[in-house]
Amino acid sequence: AVPAAGHVRAAFLRFFEQRHGHRRLPSAPVRPRGDPRLLFVNAGMNQFKPVFLGTVHPRSELARQRRVVNCQKCVRAGGKHNDLEDVGRDTSHHTFFEMLGNWSFGDYFKEEACSMAWELLTEVYKIPKDRLYVTYFGGDSSLGLSVDEECRDIWLRLGVPASHMLPFSLKDNFWEMGDTGPCGPCTEIHYDHVGGGRNAAALVNQGSPDVVEIWNLVFMQYNREVEGNLLPLPQHHVDTGMGLERLVTVLQNKRSNYDTDLFTPILDAIHKGCGGPRYQGLVGRADTGGVDTAYRVVADHARTLCVCIADGVYPGFSGAELVLRRILRRAVRFCSEVLHAPPGLLASLVPTVVDVLGDAYPELRKNTDQVSSIINENEAAFLSSLARGRRIIERTVQHMEPSTDFPAEVAWSLYGNLGFPLDLIDLMLEEKGIRLDSAAFDELALEDARRKARDPQAGELEGADWHLDVHSLAQLQSNNVPITDDSPKYAYTLGQRGQYEFSPCQATVLMLYRNQSLQKEVGAGQHCGVILDRTNFYAEQGGQASDRGYLMPLGQQDMLFPVESVHLCGGYVVHEVTAVETLRAGDQVQLFVDETQRLACMTNHTAAHLLNFALRHVLGDNTEQRGSHVTAERLRFDFNTKGPVTTEQLQQVEQVVQEVINRNEVMHMAEVPLALARRVQGLRSVDEEYPDPVRIVSLGVPVESVLTHDSKAAMHTSVELCCGTHLLQTGVMEDLAIISERQLAKGISRVVAVTGEQAKQAREVGQCLAMEVDSVSIRMKQGSTSIPDVQRLSKEVGQLTQVVANTAMPQWQRKELQTTLKALQRTANTAIKKLEIQQAAEKAHSLLAKHCNQPLIIDTVPADSASILMKVVNQLCDKSPGTSVLLLSPQASGEVLCACQVSKNCLPIFSAADWATAVCTQMEGKAGGSCVVAKGSGNAKGMQRALTTAVEFAQSKL
Repeated sequence: AVPAAGHVRAAFLRFFEQRHGHRRLPSAPVRPRGDPRLLFVNAGMNQFKPVFLGTVHPRSELARQRRVVNCQKCVRAGGKHNDLEDVGRDTSHHTFFEMLGNWSFGDYFKEEACSMAWELLTEVYKIPKDRLYVTYFGGDSSLGLSVDEECRDIWLRLGVPASHMLPFSLKDNFWEMGDTGPCGPCTEIHYDHVGGGRNAAALVNQGSPDVVEIWNLVFMQYNREVEGNLLPLPQHHVDTGMGLERLVTVLQNKRSNYDTDLFTPILDAIHKGCGGPRYQGLVGRADTGGVDTAYRVVADHARTLCVCIADGVYPGFSGAELVLRRILRRAVRFCSEVLHAPPGLLASLVPTVVDVLGDAYPELRKNTDQVSSIINENEAAFLSSLARGRRIIERTVQHMEPSTDFPAEVAWSLYGNLGFPLDLIDLMLEEKGIRLDSAAFDELALEDARRKARDPQAGELEGADWHLDVHSLAQLQSNNVPITDDSPKYAYTLGQRGQYEFSPCQATVLMLYRNQSLQKEVGAGQHCGVILDRTNFYAEQGGQASDRGYLMPLGQQDMLFPVESVHLCGGYVVHEVTAVETLRAGDQVQLFVDETQRLACMTNHTAAHLLNFALRHVLGDNTEQRGSHVTAERLRFDFNTKGPVTTEQLQQVEQVVQEVINRNEVMHMAEVPLALARRVQGLRSVDEEYPDPVRIVSLGVPVESVLTHDSKAAMHTSVELCCGTHLLQTGVMEDLAIISERQLAKGISRVVAVTGEQAKQAREVGQCLAMEVDSVSIRMKQGSTSIPDVQRLSKEVGQLTQVVANTAMPQWQRKELQTTLKALQRTANTAIKKLEIQQAAEKAHSLLAKHCNQPLIIDTVPADSASILMKVVNQLCDKSPGTSVLLLSPQASGEVLCACQVSKNCLPIFSAADWATAVCTQMEGKAGGSCVVAKGSGNAKGMQRALTTAVEFAQSKL
């Protein structure tokens, strides 16, 4: 009987834990903690990076581990390891996979790592030895790395025949963590599925499906520096990784990962859910209609969705969340279009996935219902925009001239407004034999990126073309065109599960505006301003960015007019629109606001009010708002201050806001006569013209209570005059973090803050950086006496200083860490100087004894750096004032350092600069300095000639 996947996984962990004394650790979550550069944990080694880098916190649990074993949940999709489009096309790519690994942190090295691997594969898993092939690193002359003969000899001693051992180059057998950092040679074990006594050595690493790599053992012994050179690591580590899916395929005698019990129960559940033909495992042309590809896509993506959502990564709009949204939408497409499954199939697979993986990862069992409902909600939203997008494409294609490209602006609006994946647009067009005008599409994408990158202040000038000019305004008024009723922008409620529900809105086009003039009709493809009788779009005002979204002609589901921005001019709301087809006054339209962006703006606008309240509370009542700007991404707030805001005050401000968020206070809003509003004691307002009646936004206290005569309620909460859109309750905000604070001008400060998930991320990054700084600081206190060690620490402090300055994190924490890092940099510089003087003194002492009181000292001496060598020369001349000194120091890199000093008695005939130049020229190098001291460097090949020249030159001058 073949072993079940669960037994294979357990046997690996048990082997290293019980037979070889490894500590078993649970899998880290797939969301990387505090590493904003990484979307998902994509390898077993991610969580151990600090150990390899030598930056692990000396007091942490991890620092005490010497041997570790685990099975890590990994996701590779988006970023460097982008497997998403390959998944389903073959039987080996996955977005989610499990990585079995054993690790040595400065404990065992090549000998033990190879013998344990061989023992496990051949004795525990009983894989026939003649089916295994081993590769090792064949060296690289450009990097000065020799063949890893040590590794080859270990395998030969273990009994691997020489005919099954293969050397490979840097590309295959040298592993690097990234552009910089720990790296080293690796050895891979490959398995031949065919066997039968043949020698398959020629197929190793040739992309053959018959011979696959199953285990990679990495020996970390170097560090790649920023400059690109390799330096030996102070401690050697072992990092191994073996994909569970591939291993199980081998042990269950299958040829495809999808034929193992990690996938078959899920494939059966898909078949049950959609009827139709069973899964047959076909690929490429043989897979007619792509049914088996769809089975594989859905099974793989279902696993990824369950694991990610259980770990707190939800489908969303940026970073990992965006990748997960693409995975979900790709799965939905294959379900509905290829498998013709009813909606809900994807979520119905959750219990099966949990059955397969739940024993290994108990966190999956915790909230299966929530995982299912998140999948269902996202599927429903995507299916409706899928149907809409399909109709739009159909209609556009019907109206196109023959043999032309699909219009880029239609594709852009599908992508931007309906969240339509680009690959899907391409696919749908490909089916119709039509190409997208991709050059024009890229231009639109570039323009959008430029618009987003512009400073928010610049945004106020942006839409200038859509601000009605004086004549057009006068014309609208004289034609009795009513001003826009924009009260529907406030029409939203909280649903039962706490989700926001925005009321639908219909409107009539009253007038169009183009090239500074009013028009009754605008042709297809034109950019124009649309004036409606009513709208639920928020026009940019009160520092809040305008809504985006689209309009659709009433009763026509196959046309979409994107709304890029919205402006208010003299009571008229002008929607900046791209007319996909002719648009006329009198047309009836349905309005669709981008709800995600709107909700983010609402959250950040309410956050600005809470921030205003908290700043007054902490810094005193005379703190006045000087300006603010709110977008979906962040909020900016300017206020007057007596002096710089301290780290303690920043922390207190955040705490005050968090208390309000945790209380889930109600935001009360009402329109009241301006005169009445002005009487409120403690009212917050800025110097602006306010309409009459005016909107009051009050935190936690009903507007009636605030307005009652002599009420002091507004003194103790946030009450502002504000036309913005706000949350109905504060809890949705989750968190607020101030990520920057600076003085704009004397007495005026500007803070930038983020909320929700972004704030959480900023805090997480802050905590991780604080740990890293603490770790450096403890290692610095250990007072190493090795100059390279202290220099390494100094370099680490420099890199951390840059990261702390440029990463989104709480500002109070940034300031604290910057103070610590500054002090650490000073400590390191002092320590290096002190150690250099100490070392120089010892070397000078022994040289003096050797050459006692001669007028000329020319010699070679070991020195770690040019500055130490110079210090030796200086100290010799100080102790023996009549002596002239020239020293050479050969370095490991093949370079030779040179330093010299000439005794004052020999000036001006004898010049140090000329002396050093003459010597370094012999070594094909350069030198420079003054007549008293000089330094240079050259190549070791010419060192003997250089020493002879040094003596001859000095004697000719003395």
